[in-house]
Order: sequence, then C-alpha cells, then structure tokens
Amino acid sequence: GVVFPYSPRLGRYNLNFHEARRACAEQDAVVASFDQLYDAWRSGLDWCNAGWLSDGSVQYPITKPREPCGGKNTVPGVRNYGFWDKDKSRYDVFCFTSNFNGRFYYLIHPTKLTYDEAVAACQKDGAQIAKVGQIFAAWKLLGYDRCDAGWLADGSVRYPIARPRKRCSPSEAAVRTVGFPDKKHKLYGVYCFRAYK
Repeated sequence: GVVFPYSPRLGRYNLNFHEARRACAEQDAVVASFDQLYDAWRSGLDWCNAGWLSDGSVQYPITKPREPCGGKNTVPGVRNYGFWDKDKSRYDVFCFTSNFNGRFYYLIHPTKLTYDEAVAACQKDGAQIAKVGQIFAAWKLLGYDRCDAGWLADGSVRYPIARPRKRCSPSEAAVRTVGFPDKKHKLYGVYCFRAYK
C-alpha cells in the first residue's frame, strides 16, 4: 500500500481527528497507523506538516532535517507531537490505501475542462473522477507516470511522476499538487477511475 499526507481545500491544519478519518475515507483510504507511516518514512517519505495517525497521535516523517521541521541539527525520523484532543485539535492527516481494484487513467479529451466538465467527462467514459487515494495508489503500486495536471474528486489538481525529469518533477518521483484552483477554470485535464466489476 501507500501512505499519503492529506489536507483539504481549506489548507493545512484544518481537520480534527473525526474529520481526518472522514477525509481519508472520502479519498478511498483509511487513517494510517504508526507502523505504516514508519515504513513510508523508511522508503523516503519526507513531510513537514504534522498529521493524525489511527491511534490518535500526531506525527510527521522527516528524512532531510531542516530549520522549519524540527531543526537542521536533528536526526531524521518520525517526529511525534504526542496525543491531542480529538475534537478540538486540528492537523492534517496521513492516509493509507492499498485498495486498487480498477483502472486509473488520464482521460484524453480535446479541450481542457472545468471541474464540472471533468466529472461529466469521466461519467461519459463509464468511469468516475478519480480520488486522491487512487492517484497515489496508481503512482506507487503501478508506477503510473503522467506529466499532465488533472482534476480529482476533491477539487484538487495533481499529476503523478514516477520518472523524474525536467519540467515535470526534476528531483524526485512524487504526486505533484497544483492546489485547489477555482473550479470554473478551464485549465486542466482529468484523471478517471473505472472500478472492476
């Protein structure tokens, strides 16, 4: 499976624990356990925003120590903020998915699309607009690589790069995030997911 950090359209540190669980479920995933995050860190996950884990703790993985992430002179590792109030405290979340029973693809379409057009285009193709968990699973588990930014179900725009190269993701394999653009902009393609029956 694959662990991925998630924050909603509102920006970082906006989810209490219950909202974090819901956010992962909406992205075809579950809240990651410490062991899953630790394995992801050992595989190179470096993320400077703290996120909820399934045990209710708040942690984040650092492979390259630097000033804003606990300090330059600290050792790499999974940083632990401890346990926080599940109702009142707000962080991002680390989600985990290994669920990949379908076809993830970039829809070839003659024009760039608004968000609503993107949703409709996938439906017309017999699929659904893909979720964030699905793009991470396709990237990590299948080596999916495409340098085209596309809409996803949560209103974010992302693209998966398995082979780093100039103009796409020069330094690392990653799922790149453009952000949460205005849904009326006709600037992007779309990633679709068709579940196997």
